[in-house]
This record gives sequence, structure tokens and C-alpha cells, in this order.
Amino acid sequence: MALAMRLIQVLIILVFSLATFERAVLASDPDIISDFIVPPNYNGTVDGTFFTFTGCRGIFDQAPQTIKAGKASSVEFPALNGQSVSYAVLQFPPNSLFPPHTRPDATGLLFLLDGTLEVGLIDTKNNLYTQKLQTGDLFVFPKGLVHYQYNSDPQLPATAIAAFGSASARAVTVLPSVFGTGINNMILAKSFKTDVGTIEKIKTGFTAH
Repeated sequence: MALAMRLIQVLIILVFSLATFERAVLASDPDIISDFIVPPNYNGTVDGTFFTFTGCRGIFDQAPQTIKAGKASSVEFPALNGQSVSYAVLQFPPNSLFPPHTRPDATGLLFLLDGTLEVGLIDTKNNLYTQKLQTGDLFVFPKGLVHYQYNSDPQLPATAIAAFGSASARAVTVLPSVFGTGINNMILAKSFKTDVGTIEKIKTGFTAH
């Protein structure tokens, strides 16, 4: 219960802070001309329920065996449409990795709620910036840059929440984009300055997971 209350308090601060920052600089989502947007296919009454998301209830009831994300974007929570905010609750089991990925729509602001987490990002000049976060730390992932999160602790899990400056929090993961979309093996071999056999082994290992 105490952990859930901490999560709610920090989430409120993060969402409102990020929303204010994004609107002051450059909003990722187009501005709307109404207070909020009701989806055309919405059949319910627009009351407090419309502005409430309950999809993360019970998220801490059981420790996950793999990385688990409780996401609230405009897909899961239609009231966010046009509001330039969304968030995710991220649970990292011991020794787990959220592999290199980008978020093309939004800056991400991650708050480490529990445990430790190694994070890194790469800028457009191929500079790598890394940090080992402790409980209570925040880290910003600029929009569109490749980044990752890694819980290197062999025994303890980590929990983080991430607020995004867009109603869309979609991620584009590097490995599936490169090795899982049917790019010709010869093109990949030339790109990575290796041979076709090595590319085939990488693809086999990737699809096996």
C-alpha cells in the first residue's frame, strides 16, 4: 500500500511537470481547440470515469519474471488524446534488459521508484551517456534518441515510472527493426562489415527469443 501511494504521488508530479515543460518548449502533439477530445465511438457518459484509468491496478501483486510495462497512452486511455501526456510503470526483474530503442513521439522522464538501474542514451553524434540510477533518481531521455535500461542486480528487482510528453508512447526497438523485418542478409553483412553466416546466426538467436 505504501509503495502504491508513493507511485501515485510521484506520478502526479511527473506528469504535470513534464506536461508544463513540453507545452512551454514545443509540444509533440498538435494543440486542440477544445478542453478535451471524446472519441467518436465512445458510448459512455462523460463523467469522472472517462478521465480515470484503472489498467495498472494489481500491477504490484505479483513479481514479473520478465520486464513488465503497465502503459497508459491514448490507446489504453482515450482521455489522453490531445493532452500531450502519457506514462508507463516499468518493472525490471533481476538481471533484465530493456534493449536499445527509441521513442519517436516524445521525450521520456524516468523516475526510479525502487532498486537500481543502469541507463544509457546515444546522441546524433554517436556519443554515449550512461548513468547508474539509485532509488529516487530521475533521468531524461530526449525524444528520438536511442536508449536502454538495464537492471544488473542479480537478486533485486527494480521499479520505475516514465512520463512522456505525448499521448503516444510507442517504442521502436532497434534489434527487431534491423533483424526482424526481412532486410537482405547481404545488405546487413555489408552494413555491419561481417559475413552472411554471422548475420544468419544473429537472426537465429534473435528469433529464438
